[in-house]
Amino acid sequence: MDISPEKIRWIVISVFTLIVSVAFHEFGHAIMAHKLGDDTPKRQGRVTLNPLAHADPIGTLLLPLVGALYVAAGGGLGGFGWGRPVQWNPSRINKKHRMSTARILVAVAGPSMNVLLALLIAGIHTLLVKFDVIELMGTPSKAMFFAVGTNFILFFFNLVPAPPLDGGHVAGEMMPYRHRAAYDAYARFGPFIVMAIALIPTLAQIFTVPARFCTLHVYQVMGLFS
Repeated sequence: MDISPEKIRWIVISVFTLIVSVAFHEFGHAIMAHKLGDDTPKRQGRVTLNPLAHADPIGTLLLPLVGALYVAAGGGLGGFGWGRPVQWNPSRINKKHRMSTARILVAVAGPSMNVLLALLIAGIHTLLVKFDVIELMGTPSKAMFFAVGTNFILFFFNLVPAPPLDGGHVAGEMMPYRHRAAYDAYARFGPFIVMAIALIPTLAQIFTVPARFCTLHVYQVMGLFS
């Protein structure tokens, strides 16, 4: 397998980007559960942006690395990954919050952190280019643009209404009681639906197309792209 130094550089960038993005995502779940009154994430050391606290050896390191190597070698599909799920106890939240509302808030907090990180990176990127600290077409600039796009992809991917994704949890909480049995039957196939969406390019457009649009639109609003 012939991998050039440039490809190795991008393998490192892509894996590092995913590790940091996953850390922000899982931190969002943890801090929301903590703010709602459950101290479980705090006791388990999850209310932190330290990537080591959220990394899963297989989902955050091995699979993304294998996927990046496959793409670098000329494969058509990349890998995907996940972080170590945040454990929290809905029964420990403040009584002023409904349990279903708390579950929804904790679920959406993860993808929301990916949007926040995307906007933060895009803002810093724009300033660095406008003040001539980095070149628009240089490697640092391309890496930051890639990081913004990755976080928007994670945002839209996690909104897919299929368990165990965050969108699946939200859909389950909002599902009318009379349709609960049908949803539970559908939820059993959630992991297979997620795998299909992640690995089949045509289906992956469900989240890659809006992610690409948001990435370009954010940079246009910030004045970096016309």
